[in-house]
Amino acid sequence: MFAFQLIKQKRRLSTSVALSLLLASATSVYAEEHASSTSASPQNDSLSQVLQFEDTFNLEFVTSPQFISDDTVVYSRQSMDIMSDGRHSSLWQVNIKSGEHRPFIGDEANLSQATLSPNGKLIAYTKAVDGRTQLHLYYLDSKQSVRLTNLSESPRQITWSNDNKTLAFTLFTEEKQAPLFTKMPAKPKGAKWAEQAKYIDATQYRGDGRGYLREGYEQIYVLPVEGGTPRQLTTGKYPNGGSLAFSPSNEWIYYATPHREDYALHPLFSDIYKVNVNSAEVVQVTQIDGPESRPTISPNGKYLAFSQLNDRKLSYQNSDLVVMELESGEVTRLTTSLDRALGKFVWRQDSRGLLFSYLDEGETKLAATNLKGEIRPLDIAMGGQSFGRPYTSGDFAVSKKGDIVFTTASRTMPGDLALYRKDKAPTLLTQLNTDALGHKTLANVEDLNVTSTVDERNIDAWIALPPNFDSSKKYPLILEIHGGPHAAYGPHFSTEIQLMAAQGYVVVWSNPRGSSSYGEDFGNLIHHNYPSEDYNDLMDVVDAVIAKGYVDTKNLFITGGSGGGVLTAWSIGMTERFAAAVVAKPVINWLSFALTADAYPFFSQYWMEDMPWNIADKLWKRSPLSLVGNVTTPTLLLTGESDYRTPISESEQYYQALKLQGVDAAMVRIPGASHGIASRPSRLIQKVGNILAWFERYKTKANDNK
Repeated sequence: MFAFQLIKQKRRLSTSVALSLLLASATSVYAEEHASSTSASPQNDSLSQVLQFEDTFNLEFVTSPQFISDDTVVYSRQSMDIMSDGRHSSLWQVNIKSGEHRPFIGDEANLSQATLSPNGKLIAYTKAVDGRTQLHLYYLDSKQSVRLTNLSESPRQITWSNDNKTLAFTLFTEEKQAPLFTKMPAKPKGAKWAEQAKYIDATQYRGDGRGYLREGYEQIYVLPVEGGTPRQLTTGKYPNGGSLAFSPSNEWIYYATPHREDYALHPLFSDIYKVNVNSAEVVQVTQIDGPESRPTISPNGKYLAFSQLNDRKLSYQNSDLVVMELESGEVTRLTTSLDRALGKFVWRQDSRGLLFSYLDEGETKLAATNLKGEIRPLDIAMGGQSFGRPYTSGDFAVSKKGDIVFTTASRTMPGDLALYRKDKAPTLLTQLNTDALGHKTLANVEDLNVTSTVDERNIDAWIALPPNFDSSKKYPLILEIHGGPHAAYGPHFSTEIQLMAAQGYVVVWSNPRGSSSYGEDFGNLIHHNYPSEDYNDLMDVVDAVIAKGYVDTKNLFITGGSGGGVLTAWSIGMTERFAAAVVAKPVINWLSFALTADAYPFFSQYWMEDMPWNIADKLWKRSPLSLVGNVTTPTLLLTGESDYRTPISESEQYYQALKLQGVDAAMVRIPGASHGIASRPSRLIQKVGNILAWFERYKTKANDNK
């Protein structure tokens, strides 16, 4: 996914074939290749006992929990829609005392951004009406809903005023750009001319999952809860968005903004400002070197919490949780000693501290801190929200009396909702997937501790063993490499991993040097040095699995996406040990990538020590394309045709180079897919199905091993 710590200071940047044909193509290709295989696989299981491709549509998980009272939690229930090939979002509620679990706001679908008013009487939420997202209110006492807006754009960051009278939100506000050439001759009536040329002069002109962008910016609006016309508060040729926070008096709204027109060339630049709700006056609040974001006011109104990054132009940097006393302006950094990536943070009801999530050794954990920065970790590991691959994830909410609900981290189930109370074991509140997975024989996930041969560092890894695993047999192995590269896998449920293991493969994944969740030093071992010894870490992981004795060494396979695609292509340029490889959405040539990727201002400043044309020789030495002359491994390239993060031109370069080199190579192009190929269920199936089909083609049969 090529994750990077980038403050989202952008214009409108929302993220990202009949279904039967999609399912048939992915499944039939695999079935055709698999039919002739005699290697270890779950052949003796009935089809209903191991995970199948179509089971992808049966999975559900929890997002966005929040307390609407001390006893009731509302959350967004995410399920897969087999007819629309997308996610279906509905609101459900759980009573933490009785365990009663039922729909919230009836059976309405695709509701989002549900936000409780401070007095606990109203919930604001968004819902699509005639294809456009509108703001609605739900009255908890009467169970009635009302639509508030008639907007042409989608409201975001919905925030209540403290007096429950006003809603603030951000809205993309278009600023149409005049064409450069305005003297076209008149078109005769009925003439059919070519489409008018498009004039672009913006630095940030396209984005992955969004295509070519309209000119405009996120701006802050307010709306009375009685409805009416939203009123715009902020202006300027830069984004004014992100999370919002009302002052105790409701006169001001705090927000983060770069507040400069050349913001796109300074991707990690922002300060916190406040805008007056009545006069629209704008006042700067922070002036700290490095970006600030996510302003949050304490319940007593005395403190402002926010995240802040000491920007040193490193490729991997951890932000701190910071608190400012509003009256004095005194600033205290709370989490500097932790040296971990900061996640969500919320104030304690007594305003004496905060709870926050952070990444640690492949898991998302939770901790509490007081206003002196004394950190107390809680015995909670979160996860379950990364649907495709085993990335770190998780969300939580805190009640007024201090109870915590969080999304669970399970090795064999997507995320459910659990309750944590001090000095008590967590209690599971939902079991969303027992119907879909309870009768399935899933892959067991085991820890694998690996010592790097480079410098004896510990490298965390995990193994998924095929259903009905028999240690006396030999199994083919898949090494699956995470993207980022500054991201982290963990011991979490993964649809893709489980599907691979269900077809008889041992699957291993790990966090080589450069991964997040181990501190800045570990992450920056690949700063301006990627790929490098992270390759050695991965080979050490493979060797550690082989040492267990149940891997068929003639059937080693390798794959990875984005940063994992980079390392896959690099690896097959360094070794011939793999029988086949699938390189997904990679960077192949750092020179071409630097000037075609959507986030090129960030990559050129933080991943490269100078402009690419000044260090061409250094970038080439780290480009997998420089090693293509060594490659003999049969290689499949797999990329979305609408990928602007690692453009498909990168895959095409490598494909053509492999063909010129005489290597057995093929290319799978996913129509309409952006960098997040698995964002739709059928695309996840296509992705995994094609990977397995390619590996089956080159898997040495049992008789050939004798």
